This record gives sequence, structure tokens and C-alpha cells, in this order.
Amino acid sequence: MNAIDLRSDTMTRPTPAMRAAMAAAEVGDDYYKEDPTLNRLQERAAELLGFEAALFVPSGTMGNEIAIAIQVAPGELVLTDERSHVIEYELAGMAAHAGAIPSVVRTEDGKLTADAIRGAVKPAAFNRPRVALVVLENTHNLAGGTVSDVAEMQAAITAAHELGLRVHVDGARLWNAAVALGVEPRALVAGADTVMVTLSKGLCCPVGSLLAGSAELVARARRQRQLFGGGMRQAGILAAAGLVALDSMIPRLAEDHAHARLLTDAMTGARGARVAPARTNIAVATLEAGNAPEIAAALKARGVLGTAMDRVTLRLVTHHDVSRADCLRAAAILGEVLA
Repeated sequence: MNAIDLRSDTMTRPTPAMRAAMAAAEVGDDYYKEDPTLNRLQERAAELLGFEAALFVPSGTMGNEIAIAIQVAPGELVLTDERSHVIEYELAGMAAHAGAIPSVVRTEDGKLTADAIRGAVKPAAFNRPRVALVVLENTHNLAGGTVSDVAEMQAAITAAHELGLRVHVDGARLWNAAVALGVEPRALVAGADTVMVTLSKGLCCPVGSLLAGSAELVARARRQRQLFGGGMRQAGILAAAGLVALDSMIPRLAEDHAHARLLTDAMTGARGARVAPARTNIAVATLEAGNAPEIAAALKARGVLGTAMDRVTLRLVTHHDVSRADCLRAAAILGEVLA
């Protein structure tokens, strides 16, 4: 029997409809902006997110790092939550690529609130580095897929702008947040300067993310993408899958959220485990015994793949390629292993 892979929603594979669209994609050379399928994807994403323009990039990390590089000067600060993706998983790229310095805020649930932003920005002084950019993450990966709602996002964006700061939203799983809240994705990022969204997680595309912003910022982003080595030629083959994803894959994310609740239900009540409610497709348990790697190994031996994020944190992520039956079986095994 195949393992039930709950390590990440990046484990998704392109659907048959995506493979067919990729095989039939009309392509051109994107160096000359002549790939019609890629152009349609970028226009569609910009429309969905409420921005003037969007740019296809190979990865979410590249999208985030481009956004920082085009909005922050060397020596300026990037204000963000201490567990955000740009801090934990991007190899200090903001320093390496842009000469930017992280300024981190400790939050309870990954939500960098308006009050936290105001409290973290110090008065200007000639000998003090200047905060230039705020990075918000929605949903928040390491906080367990927590969702910031429209009011929270708008308050944070407004507070940042009132302080003269730009705002980038790491929306790798923004689609999940929108589905969980029952709102349009654009509502969550209205007023932000840039947003990155990913196609290759829950939406099942093989490759790719999108960076959206004003026409001027996206033009700068295109130059920065070239500097990072992210320029592509007949990328319409990849973009074709993205169009299928945007047109048909977002509503079904609600299934993943329901499946994640099956997993948290199985872990709730286990002695020595503190389980956060599953807000989206991420189920997290904090193990007081500090044995998350051992629990992950025991699950693997039983055919369930999860991730020990650290010594105490077990993370399981649902996605298109694990069915309800898979999650019910995984939940039963979880209950047995944690018992």
C-alpha cells in the first residue's frame, strides 16, 4: 500500500486536465513577452488579486525575494513575524540579495497586527536603520495555517502605510485563507504593494508562483527576476497548468481543510499533545515529551509521512493527492501511535 504523504501540499501532482492543457499549450518566447499562455496567466492572476500586473516566477521564495529586493534599499529593515517564511526558509536571502536587515516581532499566532507594527517602528533618528517594508504571511505556515481575516489584513496594511512603509504579502497559501473565510482573494490583499501567491502547493501545478503589484513594480520585478536567473522562454507550458488551477482548483481547497480537521480530531485528547484547531489544511500538534522526530518515524513505519518541524512540533498537511479515506486511515494510525 502506498504511503499517505502528509509532509506538505507541495507533494501534489498535476491533474489530468493540467497535463492535457500543458501538452496543448500555445507558446512563444517570454523574453520578448510573446508567450500568449503565460501572458493570459499573468493577466488572470492580476485580475483575481486586484492588481495592475503580475509576473510568473519559478518559486514562491524567488517571488518573496524579488519583492523585497525591489522595495528595500541596502541597510533598511524588513519588519515581519519571527517565524515567517522569509525568516525561516529563505536562507537569509533578504541580506544576501538586497542587503536588507530583518526586524522580527514575536506573535502568538503568526499575525503581525496593526498594533504590533506601530509598536515595532521606532522614531526616526540619523543613526538608526529605517524600516522600509512589512511582510505579512497569510496563511501562516509555522503558526499552523492560521488565517488573518480581511479586517486584520486591512488594519495592518493601513498601519504600515500610515508609517510610510510598503507592504508585501507572502500569500503562498492565500487561496486557502480566502476559501476558509469565504471571501475573494483580492479582499485580503487590497492596498498592499505586492503579493506573492503560489500555484504549486494546494493548487497542484508542477512549478510556479506569481508576484503581483503595480505596473511599475512588476516592471522592476521583471528585471530583478532576470538578475536572479529566473527568466524563462516557452513558459506557457507551465502557465497552462496555472490557468487550469485558477479556474478550477481553488474551491476544492475546502476539502483539504475538512480533511485536516479529521487529523486534529484524532490528535486531540492524546496525552502530552497540545493540538491547535485546523484553520486550513495544516494540522499541528505540540508534543510535551519532545519526541516529535520519534513520532514521525513511528508514523512512517506505519505508512504515514509527516514532518517533525522541530523537537516538539509535528505537522501534517492535507492536499489534493490524499483522499478522505486516506485521512481517515491516517487519523486512526495517529491515534494509535500517540496513545
